[in-house]
Amino acid sequence: MQILKEHAKPYIRDIMFSIIAVIIMAVASLWQPRLLQQVMKAIIADNQNKVVSYGIQLLLLAMIGLIAGVINTIFAAKVSQAIAADIRTNEYEKIQSFSFGNIEQFSAGNLVVRMTNDVNQVQQLVMMILQSLTRIPILFIGAFILALVTLPRLWWIVILMVVLIFLASQVVFKQMGKFFFKIQQLIDKTNTLAKENLQGVRVVKSFNQEKNETNHFTDNSNELTHVNTTVGYLFSTMMPMFMLISYTAIGAAILFVGRDVVKHPNDLVAITSFTSYLMQIFFAIMIGGMMATFASRGFVSLNRIKEILDTVPNLTYNKTAPEVDLSGDVSFRNVSFHYPEDNKTALQNVSFDIKAGEMIGIVGATGSGKTTLAQLIPRLYDPTEGEVVVGGVNLKDVNEKSLRSAVSFVLQKAILFSGTIAANLRQGKKDADDKDFQKAAEIAQAAEFVNQYDDNFNHIVEERSSNFSGGQKQRLSIARGVVGSPKILILDDSTSALDARSEKLVQEALNKELKGTTTIVIAEKISSVIHANRILVMDEGKLVGIGTHDDLLDSSPVYAEIYQTQKAKGAK
Repeated sequence: MQILKEHAKPYIRDIMFSIIAVIIMAVASLWQPRLLQQVMKAIIADNQNKVVSYGIQLLLLAMIGLIAGVINTIFAAKVSQAIAADIRTNEYEKIQSFSFGNIEQFSAGNLVVRMTNDVNQVQQLVMMILQSLTRIPILFIGAFILALVTLPRLWWIVILMVVLIFLASQVVFKQMGKFFFKIQQLIDKTNTLAKENLQGVRVVKSFNQEKNETNHFTDNSNELTHVNTTVGYLFSTMMPMFMLISYTAIGAAILFVGRDVVKHPNDLVAITSFTSYLMQIFFAIMIGGMMATFASRGFVSLNRIKEILDTVPNLTYNKTAPEVDLSGDVSFRNVSFHYPEDNKTALQNVSFDIKAGEMIGIVGATGSGKTTLAQLIPRLYDPTEGEVVVGGVNLKDVNEKSLRSAVSFVLQKAILFSGTIAANLRQGKKDADDKDFQKAAEIAQAAEFVNQYDDNFNHIVEERSSNFSGGQKQRLSIARGVVGSPKILILDDSTSALDARSEKLVQEALNKELKGTTTIVIAEKISSVIHANRILVMDEGKLVGIGTHDDLLDSSPVYAEIYQTQKAKGAK
């Protein structure tokens, strides 16, 4: 509830209007049976003036209740939408501050559900609180008191009905509550399955796995359907049970009034109002129980959102650190690292120094720690032990903006966002103009296809960049990395989708246009780094060699083996 309290503060005035309106609406509902009782008395007394007077009061009361209900709905909707939007924004901002480790902890699909479905549940919860959960206590207490006042001698029927409905509701709602947490988990799983399947649709179709994937999704969907159906069954048993109890109470009241009508003739006038109050009590308990059950689902969602908002990012920046212009020097000092939730060491006691402007290659077998090492330089992760130093400053003491402007990381998997080419390139430099775009595109060898578009850099990038080939996406990704002229450029096997000619042209352009930039190239192919100033050789998380290509052929068995293997494949 703390989350709701914090986000409700800006909307206190609207909340108060909503509550006042719902109180007026509840009072109008409670007073209608009382007026109806007076109408019955006037009819029996054949007093037409009073019948007309009370009739007009009933109409006015109904009108007041209707207007109050409309006002309540307007303000409740306004507040619930606003609070949901604020929570969604805060949740998204929080996720943006997460490190890679935090994202992996929750998973992307899970986070999407928490920002969409869970926020929608909270929105419905706020709506219910301002409409039903505020109104129900007033209706219940008011109807209970007025029922006792209307026919005091039948007090025991009121209390017995309330006790029986409460006991029945406890049985049903207790069973129902445990299913809502499971529903949210199954929605998470369904979302993840659908997301993975759609993203990997080429793999699914290539291996003819449509049927298996459909069966997998259907199994999960059927389980979700089963849980939802079970909740529906519980609701279906609840209504007849409550109706039986309430109508039995009304029947008993009519029976006792009819039996003693001679002794208590005034009860005949009061019975209509009494049964109306009994029905109001019944509906108050029933609707209140239903709303409380649905509210429990909202509270489950609130707790899931709270987990996001309360999560402390694994990686934080020193906010007091001044902005500095970092140089391209990089040093690793006895760095070891293992991923969260994984005790296996990914890097072990790695130390080296890179001078500004050098081109450094990193090679090694799959899983040797190449990408892990590179990810520590832009501080996507912090080392478990040791220090990573950029520009002579420990990364833990560097201002985030300073680091981001100094280091650019081009991933192996080229990811472009829907929008335009220009919008994607501006992620590398916020104030980049067409001149910057053209230069970056020429370096990345992307100009040859971008300049063919009539709208050039304003060309649309469709969802998941499906209107570009793999090589085009990689070249645009490289262009985004170089557009800001970073001091350190990391290429994580970023030319793997390029043909040999394009790869060579990119390397030549980088050497020519970014002479002062420290370039770190992670490569599977030694030919991609053979002309580097130095090459780092990784093996099982350890730095087992460092030097030029010729030096390593003589001094590093691991490097020599990789080279000979690739040379042999090339000969074939």
